[in-house]
Amino acid sequence: MLPTPSEELAGLAALPRSIFGHAESVANRALGYRHAHPWVQFAYAVAGVLDVRTDAGRFIAPPQRAVWIPAGVAHQVRCSADTEIRSLYIEPAALPAAQGGCRVLAVSPLLRELIRAFGALPAEYDEHGPGGRLAAVLLDQVAAAPTLGLMLPLPQEPRLRRICEALEAEPDSREGLAAWSARLGCTERTLARLFRQHTGLNFRLWRQRLRLISALPLLEAGERVTDVAIACGYDSVSAFIASFREHFGATPWEFAGERGDG
Repeated sequence: MLPTPSEELAGLAALPRSIFGHAESVANRALGYRHAHPWVQFAYAVAGVLDVRTDAGRFIAPPQRAVWIPAGVAHQVRCSADTEIRSLYIEPAALPAAQGGCRVLAVSPLLRELIRAFGALPAEYDEHGPGGRLAAVLLDQVAAAPTLGLMLPLPQEPRLRRICEALEAEPDSREGLAAWSARLGCTERTLARLFRQHTGLNFRLWRQRLRLISALPLLEAGERVTDVAIACGYDSVSAFIASFREHFGATPWEFAGERGDG
């Protein structure tokens, strides 16, 4: 079995070039433990749904999206059983204007083809030849990739963390802040204020976003939209479809129909 890019990188003191990739798509071999590396990682989901968790939140990349993970950021990668990922590892100095925090990026058809072509190059490609020119165009396209709202903030405040972990385990839960305030011994108003303070969202919007991102792996696996809506806590399929379209700019069927050929 071929090593993953992360396994190859483990033995490197420095990247062989300013950008390093891998020729093959790697099926379900994401690193499930927390780790960090001194390079930027551009983790691209060819198929399946990639779920990257940092101290700040969860970053969800369905097919034809990627997660930008800055150098030094501790993260954990999870993915569905049939996920295929390709990662680019980039020296931070190669894209100084594109640093910032962890985020989800759109992968255009052009960027997808550039990643595919780059993966066929040797690790030590000629920086002054065609390989170097391809790498330069690839970096330009990565820097220009638009950011998507596929992030769920995860608060570190102990009471909120307990609520969020319970809802992540059961996204169809109907329990609201009133029930949680009684359980945690504080007022509903306090929890509502803490949610806005620590996530930038009110509780209703946070739970809505959780339910929507929880739907993505189910849709990618081919489950019926009706079943996904129920599993994610929606009272009606029409409400789920409207919420999904508002957040992702596509219907669940359109999302499920998106497939990359790697």
